[in-house]
Amino acid sequence: MLDISSHDVVIVGGGGAGLRAAIAVAETDPLISVAVISKVYPMRSHTVAAEGGAAGVRLDDDSFDQHAYDTVSGGDWLCDQDAVEAFVKEAPLELMRLEHWGCPWSREPDGRIAVRPFGGMRTTRTWFAADETGFHLLHTLFQTSLKYDSVTRYDEYFVTTLLVDDGRVQGVVAIELTTGKVQAVTAKAVILCTGGCGRIFRYTTNAAIKTGDGMALAYRAGAPLKDMEFVQYHPTGLPFTGILISEAARAEGGHLLNKDGYRYLQDYDLGKPELTPVLRSMELGPRDRLSQAFIREQHKGRTVEGPYGPVVYLDLRHLGEKTISTKLPFVRELCLKYENIDPVTQLIPVRPVVHYMMGGVHTDMNGATPLPGLYAAGEAACVSINGANRLGSNSLPELLVFGARAGRAASAYAADQPPPSRRLLAGALEEEARLNDHYLQKRGGRERIADLREEMQRIMEHSVGIYRSGESLTGAADKLHELQERSCDVHLDDRGRLFNTELISALELSFMLEIAETMAQAAMERTESRGAHQRTDYPARNDENFLTHSLAYRDAAGRPQVEYIPVTITRWPPAERVYGREPPNGE
Repeated sequence: MLDISSHDVVIVGGGGAGLRAAIAVAETDPLISVAVISKVYPMRSHTVAAEGGAAGVRLDDDSFDQHAYDTVSGGDWLCDQDAVEAFVKEAPLELMRLEHWGCPWSREPDGRIAVRPFGGMRTTRTWFAADETGFHLLHTLFQTSLKYDSVTRYDEYFVTTLLVDDGRVQGVVAIELTTGKVQAVTAKAVILCTGGCGRIFRYTTNAAIKTGDGMALAYRAGAPLKDMEFVQYHPTGLPFTGILISEAARAEGGHLLNKDGYRYLQDYDLGKPELTPVLRSMELGPRDRLSQAFIREQHKGRTVEGPYGPVVYLDLRHLGEKTISTKLPFVRELCLKYENIDPVTQLIPVRPVVHYMMGGVHTDMNGATPLPGLYAAGEAACVSINGANRLGSNSLPELLVFGARAGRAASAYAADQPPPSRRLLAGALEEEARLNDHYLQKRGGRERIADLREEMQRIMEHSVGIYRSGESLTGAADKLHELQERSCDVHLDDRGRLFNTELISALELSFMLEIAETMAQAAMERTESRGAHQRTDYPARNDENFLTHSLAYRDAAGRPQVEYIPVTITRWPPAERVYGREPPNGE
C-alpha cells in the first residue's frame, strides 16, 4: 500500500551537504517543514570518510585571491570564477560557524586553529581535526540539526524517482529499506545531496553507498549533467580495498617512493625538493598530476608489482611515532587493520584509485538546476568550482557553502509555490507498479547483478581511466548502454519486501550504468587533455574549442546528448598551470 506524506522542502541525502542544507532551511524560516531522506543513518554518510581537512583563508600571508587563483589554476581553468570567488569568501565563515557549533578543530600551541598544507595550494590554509575531519564535521552538523523541530528524518529510505508535474519537481518516491514500503513524499522543492558515484569503478575510495543516485534521478527527470568526463583519482589508496590514505599523510611530510626507494615526483613538473617549503610541491602537487606520474612510472617499470596490481610506497617512517599517533592516528589505524602494516616502521603500498567526481548535476551558484523546483549541492552537483581537477580540502567547505546556499534558495522558492498537485499520486502509483513489475514480481531473468556490475567496472577502468584515447573510448558508451538493456532482464533471488538489499543493488546498478554512459560519451567528445581528462591522442589543452562545460542531456531513447556552454571567466584568463613557483605576475 502506497504511503503519502508532505513537506515543504525534501532533501535527498543525509551527509554534510544535506544536513547543512536542512539547517539553512530551518534557520531561514522555522515554519517551513523539511524532510531529510537518507538511504543510511546520517552518521554513516560518506562525509564521515573525509580525513585531511577543509580549506579556508585564515592566516595573514593568505588572501581570498590566492585561494581563488589556486582553485582556478588547479582546475585547469574550467572553474566558473564567479562561483569560486563566492566560495573562497564564504568558506572561512562556514568553518568558523562549525567552530561555534562545537567542531573540535586541532589547535596550535597558542590556541589558534591549526592549519596544514594541501596539494595544489600555494600556502597553508587547510583546517583539520587530526585526520578525522569529515567525521567531526558530520557529527557537528548532525547534532546541530537535531535542535530544529521542523526537520523530519526518513532514515534508511532509498529514493527511486523524482515526481515531476506541470514542469516542476514536486516530490520523490522512496522505498523504506526495513519494510519495503513504498513512500511518496510530496514537496514544493527538492534538494539532491547524494554524493558521488565512485562505485562505477572497481578501485575507489568511495563507500558502497556512492552509486550516483542523485545524479541519475536528475538526469532521468530532464536536468543535464555537467562535466562528467572529469573523474579524479586520488594518488594514495590502499591497493585491494581502495581505502583512502589521506593527503594529510603527505601534508605532514610523507614521501612517495618507487621500487628503487627514489622520490620519483621530482622528475615531473611538480616542484623540486630544494625549493622553499611553500613552493616545494612534490608530494603536494595536484592529484591529477600525481596520479598521471604513477602511470608514467609504471610504464618505465619503476613500480612494484603487488598481488592486486602495481603500487608505489608511501613513506612516513621519518615522521616518528609521536607525529603519526598525534596527527595521523586514523591513517595508522587503517594500515594496521587492513594491511597489517605499521607506518611507524614500515612502508605503505599505495596506488591511484577513483576518489571524486568533478562533474554532477548542473546548477547555478545557489544550487538551482534548470528544472524548476530541483536543487543540488555537494559532490552530486557541479557548480562548478572544481573545474577539471578538484584541489584537496576544497570539498568539505564546498558542501558547507553550497549546501547552505541551496537550502536558502530552496526555502525561498518553496515559499512562493502552491501546494503539490494531486496528479502526483498517479505518478507515485506508476512508480510503485514499476518496482513490482520489473523487479519483485518478475519471473525468470537471466542476468546477475554482480556480473553486470563487474563488466561495467571493467569497461570504465579500461576506457575512462587516468589516461584515455579515442581507441579505448570508441564503443564504450554503446557497450554501457547494452548493459543497461541487459539489466532490464536481471534476476532477483529475493522477492520479499523486508530489507531486500538485492532489490536496492539492482536499482543502484541501473543508476550507475546511466551515469557511466554519460562519462564515456562526454570523454569521447572532448578531444583535448585538461586536468583529470587526459587523451593520449589529443595531449594538448585546447582553449579555443574546449574552454567549455559539457552538458549531457538524456534523449528520448535514453542516450546522452552532449552540448557545451562557456566557462565564466571574471579575473584570471587561461594560463599555464604552474607548480613549484609563484603564478604569473604574482597573482
